[in-house]
Amino acid sequence: MPPEPDSLPFVDEHGVEIAAAPEAVWEALCRVAEGSFSSSATARFARLLGCEPSAPSGPRPLAAGSAVPGFAVARAEPGSELALAGRHRYSEYALVFRLDGDERATRLRAETRAVFPGASGRLYRAGVIGTRAHVLVTMRLLNAVKQRAERA
Repeated sequence: MPPEPDSLPFVDEHGVEIAAAPEAVWEALCRVAEGSFSSSATARFARLLGCEPSAPSGPRPLAAGSAVPGFAVARAEPGSELALAGRHRYSEYALVFRLDGDERATRLRAETRAVFPGASGRLYRAGVIGTRAHVLVTMRLLNAVKQRAERA
């Protein structure tokens, strides 16, 4: 079972301003998250790392109890918060998206929380967090949500 997101140590947070209401951003977030984490390449990578969960399951659109490779939906509060959590050989982690806004604009933030136990975990953290690869992936995801929501 994936960890409770709030029980994990804070790693970082990134955000974007989106010219759309929270409801439109929520819909875009769910579609982008599911699409991004459900590719065949992501599924292979999730199996390679020993991710829990490793396969998509549960209701669609994403809701509490849903899963995509690497993440289970721990919380889904439409228009407000989507909390994804998972674990694998080197880490327990969560990615929590928070939406704040009104009918004109929404601030979408992605907060990463994780623990990297042992020597293998420290090496994994250095490779993912230390190289800033995690920042690039997170910002790519946030910008994809922005583009989708602003087109709607």
